[in-house]
Amino acid sequence: MNDVRSAARIRVVTPGELNESEAEAWRALRVTSGAPANPFMEPEFTRAVGRVRPGARIAVVREAGDPRGEPIGFFPYETGPLGRGRAIGLGVSDAQGAVFRSGLRLSAPELLRACALSAWEFDNLEAGQGLFVPDAAEEFESPVIDVGEGYEAYETVLRARSPKFFRTTTAKERKLGRQAGEVRFVFDERDPAALRTLMEWKSAQYRRTGRRDRFAQDWISALVRQLATTRTPGCSGVLSVLYVAGRPVAAHFGLRSRTVLSCWFPAYDPEFAKYSPGLILHLRMAEAAAAEGIRMLDLGRGTAEYKDALKTGALRVYEGSSARPGARAALYWLSREPSRRAHSFVRSRPRLAGYAQRTLNRVGRLRDK
Repeated sequence: MNDVRSAARIRVVTPGELNESEAEAWRALRVTSGAPANPFMEPEFTRAVGRVRPGARIAVVREAGDPRGEPIGFFPYETGPLGRGRAIGLGVSDAQGAVFRSGLRLSAPELLRACALSAWEFDNLEAGQGLFVPDAAEEFESPVIDVGEGYEAYETVLRARSPKFFRTTTAKERKLGRQAGEVRFVFDERDPAALRTLMEWKSAQYRRTGRRDRFAQDWISALVRQLATTRTPGCSGVLSVLYVAGRPVAAHFGLRSRTVLSCWFPAYDPEFAKYSPGLILHLRMAEAAAAEGIRMLDLGRGTAEYKDALKTGALRVYEGSSARPGARAALYWLSREPSRRAHSFVRSRPRLAGYAQRTLNRVGRLRDK
């Protein structure tokens, strides 16, 4: 679409215009980056977003003196009004950033200028993104489960770190089988009806807790349905379901590469809440993932008791924005920074965060009346 002359040759295209040789170069750069093979950072995810978000773009970077040579970088993003950009799939993408050859000499303002962006917003920027991390406003943990040495090794760690949690969860699984019927787990369920059930549960959970229902947004629902049928080595949709007597009681939809399962949308049937089916599901997922050769389950940014109980470590992700000097960037800062700082203030104070969550829960109950 656009060519910009600079130290590097940058061509901006839509995801649909990215050809297969360029996609292969993108994948090769990710392999050499040393970063975890997160499926959100693969070209398939950007292409999927491009089918549901008209403003999706990719900056394809080549050597200035070799405009037809092998690409040395890719920067997926979405465009907005007044040149405001955002990470591809912002709001649902759990790993964000550019894919560049090591040592590439390019500055953030130069890249944004080539993309006609005054600012670029991110909320799950992966660690190692040297171009953008200096602009981050906050740093967060993204808890992970390491199953690289196999499930038995993970279970040994879990028994030592969270013995009460492990005993309670496995006891509840046995109790569920005795009281409700045969327990069956499917790691990669292909039944569209199971996906619809999960999305219904998740929507109800969002409303119940006073949060914005992501699946009420058509583009997110369409993106998940599309990714559920995506099957590539670097990015495949995986729907895992826990059944009891043939009935789904917990489910999770996420994305996987060869070595990483990025956990995304978990939910369960509240009727079975006393058995903690979501926790049972996650243990079964860890076991099945290890058997599939997956080495890490990324539970995603955010604090939660179940994540603290299950995790073996954590990655770092960042929130903030990069901007180039100008009036539009100043307007962007004024429109976003006060709200972000208010959220940060509440998150950093447990008592306030607890009060905010209780308020959201009350709002959710009022919505359902």
